[in-house]
Amino acid sequence: MRVIRTIVWVLLGVALLLFSLNNWNDVEVKIWEGLILQTKLPALVVVSFLVGLLPMWLLHKGARWRLNRRIANLENTVRATTATQPANIANTTQLDAAAQENPPA
Repeated sequence: MRVIRTIVWVLLGVALLLFSLNNWNDVEVKIWEGLILQTKLPALVVVSFLVGLLPMWLLHKGARWRLNRRIANLENTVRATTATQPANIANTTQLDAAAQENPPA
């Protein structure tokens, strides 16, 4: 899985490099009426990409962390309940088996 992720990031980097080389132009971005930002097009593309990526990445990491904590809590609960149950289950099963072999008269 890491190999695929690495390949995707390398391809994305190469595509960005090729885009940057072919589009190294000045662009003007009108932020407000009197405020104009003059920058290179590749910088604008990278910043726009990061503005879209970072919040979703942080949301994903937060949800994954929360779910991992929930899974760990459930696993601990199962471990705690199964630690006390095997002796009870074994006795119950033996009693049930004996009752089936020797039905009451």
